[in-house]
This record gives sequence, structure tokens and C-alpha cells, in this order.
Amino acid sequence: QVHLVESGGESVQAGGSLRLSCVASGDPYGRNCMGWFRQFPGKGREAVAAIVTDEGTTAYSNSVKGRFTISQDNANTVYLQMNNLKPEDTAMYYCAADRSRLVCRQLGGPSLYRNWGQGTQVTVSS
Repeated sequence: QVHLVESGGESVQAGGSLRLSCVASGDPYGRNCMGWFRQFPGKGREAVAAIVTDEGTTAYSNSVKGRFTISQDNANTVYLQMNNLKPEDTAMYYCAADRSRLVCRQLGGPSLYRNWGQGTQVTVSS
């Protein structure tokens, strides 16, 4: 079991930046893959970025590539740096973890992840 806690979401103007954090604890093998998802009102969760924690391999959705960067530190925290934010980035952002590295390499969908945080809201105004 992996416990995840997200933070860093807030309201920001278009063109601004935010950094989301996800602190993980619990089974270290259960977090070989760490991903960020977002969910728009009334929609399902979509993958944004993922990182294979023992390789550093990353994957991004086309909608955020070049603007968002996923990274990690040595203290069980994964970050999502979001630059040049747009109003269409407004969503609830979730951190997820799974033991399968392939899930991250292929930017797998939400059904492939076993562990989830509670989410942090990002609002971008024009």
C-alpha cells in the first residue's frame, strides 16, 4: 500500500506557473511508477505525466508537453512543474502510484494505477 499526499494547487493567472508536489510513503516497490492525472468537471481522469522512479524515464501527454515537467527528489516526493498555464489546464490534479514501470513508460490510463492521492485543485483564470 502506498499513501500519497498532493499539495501546491491554487488559483493563478494565465501564463503563470505552479509546482505541485506529491509526497509518497509506504511500500517502496509500489511506487516504481508515479503519475500525475487531472480531472475536469464531469469528465474522467486523464494522464498528464509519469515518471519511472528508479530510472528517471518520463512520459507526457501531448496537451502539456513542453509546458509541464515531472521530476522527483530523493525524499519520496514527485513534482509537477507547470509553466505557461492556460485556462484549459483548470482541473483537479491527482498523484498516482503503481509498481509497474511499463504503466509509466506508456503513460497508462487511470485504471492501471493502484494508489491515489486526494487531489489538489488548480484554477487558471484568463
